[in-house]
Amino acid sequence: MSEVKEIAELFELELDLPNAGIAASAKRLVGFENRYQKLHRALRLLADPEELRAWSRKYHHQELAVCSAVSDRYPLVIFAGDVGTGKTVTAEGACDRLARDARKEAMLFKLSTRVRGSGKVGQMSTLLNQAFDVVAKQAGKTRQAFLIIDEGDSLASTRDTVQSHHEDKVAVNTIIQKVDDLRRHSGRILVFLCTNRAGALDPAIVRRAAVSEQFDRPTDQEREELFRMDLGGLTIKDQTLRELVRLTGPRDGRPGLTFSDLRSKLLPDALCRAFPSRGLTEDDLIAAAKEVRPSPVVGNG
Repeated sequence: MSEVKEIAELFELELDLPNAGIAASAKRLVGFENRYQKLHRALRLLADPEELRAWSRKYHHQELAVCSAVSDRYPLVIFAGDVGTGKTVTAEGACDRLARDARKEAMLFKLSTRVRGSGKVGQMSTLLNQAFDVVAKQAGKTRQAFLIIDEGDSLASTRDTVQSHHEDKVAVNTIIQKVDDLRRHSGRILVFLCTNRAGALDPAIVRRAAVSEQFDRPTDQEREELFRMDLGGLTIKDQTLRELVRLTGPRDGRPGLTFSDLRSKLLPDALCRAFPSRGLTEDDLIAAAKEVRPSPVVGNG
C-alpha cells in the first residue's frame, strides 16, 4: 500500500491552515467567538510554550518555575457535550484561529473512524500508532500540527468495564502513550478529543487533559441569534422569533433542540413546506418548530 493510500485510511480530513472554509464555518457557529475568547489564552499556552517563556522574561526578568510546570502539561484538549452542540466545528475553528494568531504554517488532521480496523488482533493499535506518527512527521521541527479525534469515546473508553474488549484496552493504552510522547514536541502538536459521552472516557485520558470544555444545548439567546442569522433577508416579526425560541427550547419534559437540529431539521422542514411553489412564511417556520423533535440526549456513561 502506498503512503498516500495509507494516510487516506487514517484521516478523513487533512488541511493546510489557515483555511477559509473552516473560518467561515466557525463564523456561522453561534457562540464560537465567545467560546474561543474564553479558551484562546489557555490554548496558546499549550501550543506555544516559548511565548510563555518570553512573557516571563519580559515581566519577571527570568524564567519562572511555574512556566516549566505549565509547559510540561499534556497537549490534550477535551470537548465534551451532547450531539449537535458544535464541538467538532469549534475544534476545527480553534485550530484555524491558533494558526492565524501565531502566523505559522500548520496542518489539521481529523482521525478517521477506520482506525478501529476490522477486528484483527493488534490492528487498531497499529493504525493509531501510524496516525500519530504521520502527524508528528508533518509537524517536523518547525510546523504546527493539530489532530482532532471525533467521537473520542469510541477509541478512549474506560478500560475498567467488564465489556471492554482487549483490543479497546490496547487502543486506550496506545492513545495514552502517544499523548505522553507528544510533550517532547513543545506544543507544536495539539490533540482535540471530542466526545458525546465524557463519562465513558478512560480516567487516565481525562486526567491528561490540559483543557476541558463542556458544550451544552443552545440557550434561548443563542437560538434567537441563529434564527436571526439564518433567516436574514426575510421579514420576521419579533413576536414570531420569540415563539420560535420558545418552541425550540426545553418543554413538556423534553430537551431543547441542538444547533444541528435547528439547521439540519427545522429549517429544511420549513423550506420544504414552501419550495418550490411559494415563498417561505412565518407560519412555515412555526409549523416546523412544532413538529421537529430534538435529538435524544446521549447518556454520559
